[in-house]
Amino acid sequence: MDIREARPADVAGIRRVAERSWAVDYPDILHRENVGEAATEWYDEDRVREELDADDTVLRVADADGVVGFGHGVLTRGTGHVLRVYVAPDHRGEGTGRALLEAVEASLREMGAEDLQAMVLADNEAGNAFYRAAGYEPVDEGETTIGGETYAETVYRRSD
Repeated sequence: MDIREARPADVAGIRRVAERSWAVDYPDILHRENVGEAATEWYDEDRVREELDADDTVLRVADADGVVGFGHGVLTRGTGHVLRVYVAPDHRGEGTGRALLEAVEASLREMGAEDLQAMVLADNEAGNAFYRAAGYEPVDEGETTIGGETYAETVYRRSD
């Protein structure tokens, strides 16, 4: 498996990983129609291509004969925001998520991030455990909108 910068050809793979991950991770949280709608909105080809071209954005993929995971981050006023780390369900437990997180963190640090934040749905037990295991501590609560519905998020920070 190779962790590398995402390319325009990876857009469909990124969206597939997001849809498969959400279907497994959020069956009791997100309505099924919200999963498809959000994946289409968040990972629209034009939107992902804009992210790939943005100077303040990091988008890495795990490639194992196709995209099996991705990590997405953005730098804002000295803070690196880890927006998403998703791994296809059939590739979990292999260290892929951790490798993606480390790649995104390293890129954000190279871009000038002094500290790192991550957000995850408050009801996503696996996601919350993932960030805690990676040394992040909960510092705040927030909200996000998916498919027109509002969901609570936990905001994490890592300063080391």
